[in-house]
Amino acid sequence: MKQLTAIAISGGVDSLTAAYLLKKQGLKLIGIHFITGYETRPTYHTNIKDPANPETNLYATTPSSTKDYICQNISNIAEQLGICIEIIDCSAEFKKNVVDNFIQTYKAGKTPNPCMVCNSSIKFGTVLDFARKMGATHIATGHYARVIKDRKNRYHLFKGIDPQKDQSYFLALLEQKQLAAACFPLGNLTKSEVLKISKEKGLKPIASRESQDICFIKDNNYGYFLEQQQGFKPKPGLIKDLNGNLLGKHRGLHLYTIGQRKGINCPASEPYYVVSIDIKQNILIVGSKKDLLLKKCKVIKINWINQEPTSLIKVYVRIRYRHKAVEAGLLPIGKQTAIVKFKNPQLSITPGQGAVFYTGDEVIGGGWIES
Repeated sequence: MKQLTAIAISGGVDSLTAAYLLKKQGLKLIGIHFITGYETRPTYHTNIKDPANPETNLYATTPSSTKDYICQNISNIAEQLGICIEIIDCSAEFKKNVVDNFIQTYKAGKTPNPCMVCNSSIKFGTVLDFARKMGATHIATGHYARVIKDRKNRYHLFKGIDPQKDQSYFLALLEQKQLAAACFPLGNLTKSEVLKISKEKGLKPIASRESQDICFIKDNNYGYFLEQQQGFKPKPGLIKDLNGNLLGKHRGLHLYTIGQRKGINCPASEPYYVVSIDIKQNILIVGSKKDLLLKKCKVIKINWINQEPTSLIKVYVRIRYRHKAVEAGLLPIGKQTAIVKFKNPQLSITPGQGAVFYTGDEVIGGGWIES
């Protein structure tokens, strides 16, 4: 009897192509689409006859049921692939683990990375648990990354071969038991190859284009989203330079992140950048671009994918997704804490973001930048 593999279906071209490739391999496959509770609710335009003039069409905009809309689109994906796709409601878990964490991190004056949290707690947490209850041994996603098992039955996470699409950074918090169940069919493909396969096989994703924004925030407006949350009140305060000179006022620290230039609105001979955020005194501290350069940072709550180091080691570190991994020394100061000393100073090291450690193409661990 064939083992059952689950595939997380978002409706995008990557998960659709990943599902096609798995089915082509002859695997017994079931799809899972999870609802976050933050999906955009679509509207439909309906033709209505004008009672006073039956020959005239009126157009009414009617909000649809989000669940019905999702079911309709997922049904279309299921027909294309010839598989069953289960829809599960993860809205409670998503709010608790991802959205609430996002809000609390901003309240602490840091800049969160919700995608890393979602992968470890939702996709390879709640959804994986559901897949196992369905009898699946593995769960596949459309991530561009690779997992390899060694002779000692330990699992290793590697970059995807496409340097422009590699998503291993977002998976650095996965533990051994999660990697053991993970399957990444796109890890050995480039994005252009995926698009070619999709086109040749007539696969039609729900989304016409990829979204680069956080999925639960409309129009990438973080400030507005946060201000709508219960208990979150914007608190205006002072803007000062590194010498303590008063430069102006800010509208709330949640509107700023380290390295930000826009929105400071303090005229000067050269532009100001956000250098640090003093949450206790509610002060935004700004400086020049060179003031953003730092030689080291502290990383906490580190997930070591394999054996954690006990002494200073050489690694390559990414301090955000679009950051090119740079050489550094990593000095453990506890099982889940380390000091990272960069070979060359780095710009905009941001508390709350993920720091991911590589040796070659392998991810050895990752945690959260503390300071």
